[in-house]
Amino acid sequence: MQKDTSKIVEELGLCPDFTTFYNENKQYLIKDTLSEMLEQLLAKKGLKKSAVIKEAEMSEVYGYQIFSGLRVPERKKLLCLAVAMKLNIDEMQTLLKTAGYSPLYVKLPFDSIVLYGICKGLSVIEINELLYEYGLDTLG
Repeated sequence: MQKDTSKIVEELGLCPDFTTFYNENKQYLIKDTLSEMLEQLLAKKGLKKSAVIKEAEMSEVYGYQIFSGLRVPERKKLLCLAVAMKLNIDEMQTLLKTAGYSPLYVKLPFDSIVLYGICKGLSVIEINELLYEYGLDTLG
């Protein structure tokens, strides 16, 4: 069972001490590393690393280093992987937060185009074309 993030934040503010809060909410806290989360998403979606890396438009060596945990990608490269894995918005936002990056924010032009691409099932190349068309940096 999941608990809404806003409910967890509310409980944090109302709790008399952190130990009580932690003990009551530890099952809802993210404990996985980025590479563990990527592996779980691959398994859940029945994807192969090689296909995802190719679809993400990145070098094999770099992609495998990300999946193994040897490298932490910049936000744009992580977005490429997420798009290639066809993650939904919630999965993508969780992945970004797990890596320590800000979630996509629809009021930012770059982020709104990426969100549009996710909603429409666009590829990395198609999202890059839209970003370029609007004079924004591409995913890479």
